[in-house]
Amino acid sequence: MVAFPESLRSLRQRNYRLFCSGQLISLIGTWMQMVALSWLVYRLTGRAAMLGLMSFCNLIPVFVLAPVGGLVADRVPSRRLLLTTQTVAMGLALILALLTLTHQVRIWHLFLSALLLGTTNAFDNPARLVFVARVVPRPDLMNAVALNSSLVTGARVAGPALAGVLVAAIGEGWCFFLNAVSYLAVIAGLLAMTFPPREPEPAKTQSHAGRLLEGFAMVRRTVPIRSLLLLLGAVSLLGSPHSVLMPIFAGQVFHGSSRTLGLLMGTSGAGALAGALTLASRPDFNGLGRWIAAASMGFGAALIGFACSRSLWLSLPLMLVAGYCFMVGLAATNTMIQMMVPDAFRGRVMSIYSMMFLGMAPVGGLLGGLVANRLGAPATVALGGAGCLVCGCAFTLHYRDWREGARALLGRAGEAAGGFR
Repeated sequence: MVAFPESLRSLRQRNYRLFCSGQLISLIGTWMQMVALSWLVYRLTGRAAMLGLMSFCNLIPVFVLAPVGGLVADRVPSRRLLLTTQTVAMGLALILALLTLTHQVRIWHLFLSALLLGTTNAFDNPARLVFVARVVPRPDLMNAVALNSSLVTGARVAGPALAGVLVAAIGEGWCFFLNAVSYLAVIAGLLAMTFPPREPEPAKTQSHAGRLLEGFAMVRRTVPIRSLLLLLGAVSLLGSPHSVLMPIFAGQVFHGSSRTLGLLMGTSGAGALAGALTLASRPDFNGLGRWIAAASMGFGAALIGFACSRSLWLSLPLMLVAGYCFMVGLAATNTMIQMMVPDAFRGRVMSIYSMMFLGMAPVGGLLGGLVANRLGAPATVALGGAGCLVCGCAFTLHYRDWREGARALLGRAGEAAGGFR
């Protein structure tokens, strides 16, 4: 057996190693498609509002359908659900590639593709979150969550950089095609996994609607989980316009091209990767409450600085800081919620996490595009950054009131009390 260092301890699990290997390749393709799609929309329309509408179409299904996806994730084996969603996503990418390469693509094709992919992700995201929690031992969960975030952000570094070069060299269609091919890696990894026989579950007498409401009720009455989710939703809503409007910054503020867009997004991804690796190296949960609050405020301050900058070389380090802070807050929030939620509610609660993280982003992106049409992209991003600062300050004042409750939840999960300070 390969000896992994302590910072990579969750990779000692064979199934998780297979999952990570396939994920890395697939996610690079996904980020390539995201950058190529943004640039194609901007090239076809030249309008900030269209970029916001595209983001809205891609992510609003997560907000609407994630609770259903969480219910399915609690009932269906995670591997089977992931195989289904990954196959559907591969087919959508292939269709988009064929339309673009044959010069038949229209703007409505892009919006429809975004809606269908968003619907798929509404089931895929809760399944991923549940899967990671079920294939690694609970003591290694924070390490697994951080490493999973590292994969996403590592791909966020490589994908946009590759897309920036490939869009300029061979066009957006080939980026869509390469993304379709990349899904084969994660599908192969899932098929290669082995699991013990699944124990039959007791028959559920409660209705589907009742079980959905039960998940929301659990979040509402559990103050630590509710507070973390509210902060995540607010930061996602207020901070998402900066990524949606990035083509505007690349093309109009910095007078660049698709390569500039790839460089900006890749730099943000590099910061996010550093943030995820920072959490992966942590041995326990000490101080995560303060980290989450500081990350929200740091993210907001970096966005304000980025909005005020007119120099690409000053903006790049600000994007590095923004990516670092956002990922630290996101991964730390994910870890704390995963540790506090009971297994029976995991899929439904993590679907609400997806609603707050991915579901609020389309609303923010749509509003950001509309506001940018009136005030401009820099002013819009600055306002969002100020909002993140305010939310981080409010969280700092509030979390002292419920950290004892978080300690109790961690204690019941078998973790050392006092791990949340």
